[in-house]
Amino acid sequence: MNSFGAWIVGLWLTYTVVLIVLSRYAKKKAESGAGGDSFWVGGRSFKPWMVFVCITGLFSGSSFISVLELSYKVGISAAWYGIAEMVHVLIIALLLIANLRRLKMVTVSGLIGDKFGRLALGVSGAITAFTFPMWSVATALAFASALHVYTPLSLPISIAITSITLLIFLQSGGMWSIVVTQTANSVAFAAMFIVGCIAFFIEPGFDGLALLATSKPAMFSATNAGLQVIIAWFATFLINVFVAQAAFQMALSCRTPEEGRKGLLMAFGANIFFVVFGVLFGLSAATVVPGGARGMIAIPQYLAQVLPAPLVGVFFLGIWAAALGWGAPCQFSGATSLGRDVMGAINPSLNDERKVLYTKYALVALTLEMILLGLMRSENASWWNVLAWTLRNGSTFAPVVVALAWPLATRRGAMAALLGGFISGLAWYALGGWDPVKFFFNIHPVFIGMTFNILLMVLVSMVENAGQWKLKLDQSSGRKTLGLVSTAAMIIFGFTAITQFNWLFQKGLIGLNLFLIVAAIFVNVMVFIVPIKSEQQAA
Repeated sequence: MNSFGAWIVGLWLTYTVVLIVLSRYAKKKAESGAGGDSFWVGGRSFKPWMVFVCITGLFSGSSFISVLELSYKVGISAAWYGIAEMVHVLIIALLLIANLRRLKMVTVSGLIGDKFGRLALGVSGAITAFTFPMWSVATALAFASALHVYTPLSLPISIAITSITLLIFLQSGGMWSIVVTQTANSVAFAAMFIVGCIAFFIEPGFDGLALLATSKPAMFSATNAGLQVIIAWFATFLINVFVAQAAFQMALSCRTPEEGRKGLLMAFGANIFFVVFGVLFGLSAATVVPGGARGMIAIPQYLAQVLPAPLVGVFFLGIWAAALGWGAPCQFSGATSLGRDVMGAINPSLNDERKVLYTKYALVALTLEMILLGLMRSENASWWNVLAWTLRNGSTFAPVVVALAWPLATRRGAMAALLGGFISGLAWYALGGWDPVKFFFNIHPVFIGMTFNILLMVLVSMVENAGQWKLKLDQSSGRKTLGLVSTAAMIIFGFTAITQFNWLFQKGLIGLNLFLIVAAIFVNVMVFIVPIKSEQQAA
């Protein structure tokens, strides 16, 4: 092990020990609360700054890792990933938190189960649990890559060590462990940014970036990542607004919806720094260490050329904080769905104490899955994020929306949407050879999964309720406006699909266009298709 490895491992172990000590405090907080609520949602007693550090660690840490890796490959267009994530946080803060708090929601799968029964609870919980380690491994790979570069440890061993360390914190205090860890992570982030800026001004500096712009102008193109990929990022995050379970768990741990919203808005502002610095450091590595196949290997190689070992150690302490900030909440939220919802669906008589115990067992299972996923595909961390969103959002989006807004939704419709969306998105990726940017028929799998999810939810529910619904055009002004806007959108996108099919196909936009048509139909159905029974009762 060289001096760089010694500093990285030394600081990492020291920081880890500090967090373990802090986790003992978190465990006391979790045990002092009433039942599972203290473990799963912090007893709903968080202050706004706690939500702020939690959401910043969750989304900003994830954005930073993804933007850092992507910007090494595609340049400034990687920033769109972080911007899409920022928009997603803003919408949750402004539109959803109050309603979800009134429902006392803990998990998305729990909300689906409350509306559609035990089978839907179990299936949605299993899908949610299966996909969360994909998000965790995306950031864990960043720190594991540094261990691999600077120490004799192989990449598989580095991934395993990183994953197991995540497990240690979460076994103690659940949501309280997360808030304590995220507070410490915020300090590590600040130190990482300072060190990264020092490295930038040493080499390459602004002059180096100017040379990169001359030799590789595509790196400074706003669409170099690919128009379809950028649109998929925004579409995925906008859809994720309704099913962002880990974010909901954190924000809903606050004492009031207003305080939760305040914490989310603070995190929205902080994410700007993560996006800007992610792009800056990625471009710096591309300038100094060009031609690498993997951004997360090139970053440590770049830093080793321009910084002394202690500062490199501090930088990768920040990377470890980002891995913890995103991976730990994802693992915990996935384990909550598996231990609380799936086991609760199997045995409804379980009390909260047993569900907490099963949640801890689930953390072990998801850690093993995380290690396996990291070994399967370690060369493209951001790909795991997109696959997870394709599978989870393509399964749970429509059931969540109709659970909140459409009384005609049925249990069979929910099951068809859950399974159909999951299978179609997964199958489309398989048909495209699992490629991160080249898709079957040039259609991103997320649009296939989402389209099947919505269509199956609506069609099965309406067929099952045949004779029990009617078309009602006489609506309130707000609902009527929403319906008219969605109708206009459906006509416009339909006309575009017919007249500009070749152009849409070549640009990779045909899938998005199809999804937008289906989404417009979905809104119209929820606005204008109403139960006859409610109409009769109203009369």
